[in-house]
Amino acid sequence: MKAIGIVLAGGNSKRMRELSNKRAISAMPVAGSYRSIDFALSNMSNSHIQNVAVFTQYNSRSLNEHLSSSKWWDFGRKQGGLYVFTPTITAENSDWYRGTADALYQNLTFLKNSHEPYVVIAAGDGIYKLDYNKVLEYHIEKKADITVVCKDMPETEDITRFGQVKLNDDGRIIDFDEKPMVSTSSTISCGIYVIRRRQLIELIERCAAEDRVDFVRDILVRYKNLKRIYAYKLNSYWSNIASVESYYKTNMDFLKPEVRNYFFKEYPDVYSKVDDLPPAKYNPGALVKNSLISSGSIINGTVENSILFKKAYVGNNCVIKNSIILNDVYIGDNTVIENCIVESRDTIRANTTYIGTPDDIKIVIEKNERYTL
Repeated sequence: MKAIGIVLAGGNSKRMRELSNKRAISAMPVAGSYRSIDFALSNMSNSHIQNVAVFTQYNSRSLNEHLSSSKWWDFGRKQGGLYVFTPTITAENSDWYRGTADALYQNLTFLKNSHEPYVVIAAGDGIYKLDYNKVLEYHIEKKADITVVCKDMPETEDITRFGQVKLNDDGRIIDFDEKPMVSTSSTISCGIYVIRRRQLIELIERCAAEDRVDFVRDILVRYKNLKRIYAYKLNSYWSNIASVESYYKTNMDFLKPEVRNYFFKEYPDVYSKVDDLPPAKYNPGALVKNSLISSGSIINGTVENSILFKKAYVGNNCVIKNSIILNDVYIGDNTVIENCIVESRDTIRANTTYIGTPDDIKIVIEKNERYTL
């Protein structure tokens, strides 16, 4: 493909509450054995984009660890590769990334040294499948300056945390409202953009000269009447996990056969770093209904409508319902967990009960020593 890829994975969201205390949102575990960033990287790889840069900043240790080898997404070839850029102190600059446009400006050398004519920019917290070639074809056909991937959302969903767009009959964006207090349109921006590389360099340099730091506010919103900005409509599954509610809902969506088959059984595949773990073990007395149980897990109790990530241990007589248990969690005997998200590497003491509600998902964080192990 005639494009380089950039994945923006440096941000933090207060809507994730305690879940983002020790990891970046792009490193959040999804669907049993994936991380959120795997979906953007897999889309890049499946679209035959060979040069991909990931911008990391906030709590990036586990994300950098996950990205330590590019072979999982097949970027490790002679031409191209996977690059991880963190903020660095230089003779001219000693700032963190102050925003998305500033992150691009601090890594302008990567853009200038590339040869591909186009750039695909994607957020690291979206769960979706998309062939970026189709977006590029649409971009060229419309003679657009910038193409934004958009999606029509159902009326019932709260979309005030997204950028909302209004289009004319030709698909051109005539109004762009970034995270408004009141929704004025049901069409939202998915945080995926296609733009000509030279045009991007020019716009980013102009932003930096005026001390502007945000790609959406300072480029998309400011230039909506000056540049030809078009919307490419996405009709397949798309979700953003940057709030506790949407993170919980997205994971629970994977318990639906149609969503699971779309991501895991249909071409193209979604790739992730592979751990060498034994398959899940179900001991006598274990009862599992409609759940995703990842490798390395051991189940003794009852699990219903839940997702257990790698190396989870469920003790005797436990009842786990409508919950997400993250990696490496030890759950003691006779424990009841409902409508909760249990943080990774936790030890839940025996005989404890945590019950949330479908409207108020409880985040469980215990810091106990593992006496029982």
